[in-house]
Amino acid sequence: MPYRRSTHFVSAPDGTRVAFHTHSAGLPEPKRDSALANRPPVLLTNGIGTSENFWRHIVSNLEQDHRVVHWDYRGHGQSEESRDGDYRVQVHVDDLERVTERAMARGNGRPPHHIAFSMGVRILLELYRRRPELVPSMTLIAGTPGAPGSADPRWGPRLALSATRQALRASTPLVPWVAPAVKAVIGSRFADPLARAVGALRARAPREDIAEFLDALYRMSPQAYWRTLRGLAEGHAWDVVTSVRVPVLIIAARDDVLVPLSEVQRLHRALPQAEWLQVDDAGHAGLLEAGTEIAEAVRRFLLVHGLEAPAPVQPPGIPG
Repeated sequence: MPYRRSTHFVSAPDGTRVAFHTHSAGLPEPKRDSALANRPPVLLTNGIGTSENFWRHIVSNLEQDHRVVHWDYRGHGQSEESRDGDYRVQVHVDDLERVTERAMARGNGRPPHHIAFSMGVRILLELYRRRPELVPSMTLIAGTPGAPGSADPRWGPRLALSATRQALRASTPLVPWVAPAVKAVIGSRFADPLARAVGALRARAPREDIAEFLDALYRMSPQAYWRTLRGLAEGHAWDVVTSVRVPVLIIAARDDVLVPLSEVQRLHRALPQAEWLQVDDAGHAGLLEAGTEIAEAVRRFLLVHGLEAPAPVQPPGIPG
């Protein structure tokens, strides 16, 4: 869907330009910045390979009375590919730190409520580790602090994760050769029904939204995607979870085959003070499949924790 937004960039030390977008809610250009400046800020951090339309329900719900910003990872959306070829987790955390500070500077100086999806959960928790003052509250959607098996003391999961990491590293030289075939599948009319057949998409996933996502994935650099995936498989942020002292909402999808419900439940057990929402008949594309339900839950969370936009001041009544 076409967004009404303005786009700005931050520059990383290696020169990579990272894009972030402020949603304008249809405000005219001359008055946009001043009208948005004092609204409660919300910053959206996406998943790997995900297109911006995954946020459309949350944006539609919040942009009328919040200052809503989303940003693009390196090699995603309007951000450049990493100029030094570095896509490690800490590089994305560095970028989120700069985007957060720039968004604060363009607004009222207050740190935003952070909403993170999938890979974004790991990135946001790493930012909390480094700069907790930039993360006063967070919503964590369909993501965990690390890949399945990370921080698991049992030998089986640890060996499986180690094998996955080795396979990702060994396969990297093959990416340029395999990418054309993968792109051919993504760009074909079989991609959507195939994803539904294997359970990655539920029946209610809007076809127009999925087509937009597949188009963005088709145009994405295979190297950027693969190296980001490799970085995500290394390390974890499970040790950060026990240090979290801010309001948290965790949202999980019952039928998620990419980030299983059991893994998100594990996160909730490690963070028992967090609020919890499970959406049914939704998979990893739950932001599209159950978008209205999730957006309403986020708004309720903001309201309960005093992070909501202030109610309009009513004019005093005229004495009779």
